[in-house]
Amino acid sequence: MLTCDEIVISLSAVRFHAFHGVTAQEQQVGADFLVDLTLGWPHTSAIESDELEDTVSYADLFRLVKREMAVPSRLLEHVVGRIAKAVIHDYPDYKWLRLKITKQNPPMGADCQGASVEIVCKNQNHHE
Repeated sequence: MLTCDEIVISLSAVRFHAFHGVTAQEQQVGADFLVDLTLGWPHTSAIESDELEDTVSYADLFRLVKREMAVPSRLLEHVVGRIAKAVIHDYPDYKWLRLKITKQNPPMGADCQGASVEIVCKNQNHHE
């Protein structure tokens, strides 16, 4: 039997077209965003069981992120906060999560691939 401390589950560079932004143009036309979500999960029994109910479904995580990305916000900080709260609500046993949202080619007068907001949350109720 393999013994591990945690499983790390990730969604990488998931692309969305959404309507987050401060300017009227961003709110009307929208922009392209990339979302990176990584979750530290303390339950490792799926390594042996091969059962979905023993882990976090990345398809369920995607649906959660998609739902929150569809709600317009002015600030990316607000969007990452909503997504993090939703993940924590649905997966209260999490150890930590890292979430980054990148607005591609943001309208700020610069040649820039993207501007990002990233947060890291640690579960204060999780004890090693």
